[in-house]
This record gives sequence, C-alpha cells and structure tokens, in this order.
Amino acid sequence: MRWILATLSLLGVVVSSLALHVHNTLTTEPCDINAHWDCGIVNHSHFAVIGGVPVAIIGIAGYVVLLAMALLRRYGLMFFASVAGCIFALYLTWIEAHVLQVWCLYCVMSQTIIALIVLLSMAMAMRKPGRV
Repeated sequence: MRWILATLSLLGVVVSSLALHVHNTLTTEPCDINAHWDCGIVNHSHFAVIGGVPVAIIGIAGYVVLLAMALLRRYGLMFFASVAGCIFALYLTWIEAHVLQVWCLYCVMSQTIIALIVLLSMAMAMRKPGRV
C-alpha cells in the first residue's frame, strides 16, 4: 500500500505542476475544453493565489509531504494531513462550482487523488498492528 500511496502522491505533484504551468502561461491549454471546463479561467482567477503564492505550489508542496509520509509509513499522520488537503481542495471545488462556475480538469483530478489518499491512508492507519 505504501507504493500506491506514494504513486498517488507523485501523480498529485504532476497534476499540480500542470496547473502551475497553466497559471504561469497565457496560451490555450489542452484542458480548455468549453465554456464550463477551462483551466485557464480558474488558474488565472484571484482565487488561484493565496498570500502571493499560487495554489498549485501549495498543492505541489502538500503532495511532496504526503509522498514522504507514505515512504516513511506514517499513515496516521498522512491521514490527518490528507484530510486537511482534502478540505482545502473541497473549498476550491466549491469556488469553481458556485463562484467561477467553471471547472478546471487538473483541479478535479487533484480532488480525486487527494480523496483516494484520504481513504487509503485511513485504511492503513486503522489496520491492525503487525499487518502490512
């Protein structure tokens, strides 16, 4: 399970890096699908930056921390950290749905990844001691 969680965390780094690329460019991106699915609108909105730091960088840092926790088998800590990340991602998802009314494909992918990490890390944290 450690390697699955590590792989999901690496995938989160990749997806967040793609979102950061969109944030830093003005070109049309592959995720600019239609009026309801446009990563550019989401990643160029004022919601895409917190305290001068792009949200995508926060995502990259969070996934790197989760990767370290997975590799160190710190599943309980990973569960709580991923829950915090999931709550933050749900807040951003709410903004996409109710404020911007535009979805970012990379953001939805990240939401799915962090939700899977929450579930799998919870399962690992709750397992009986001595079981792998």
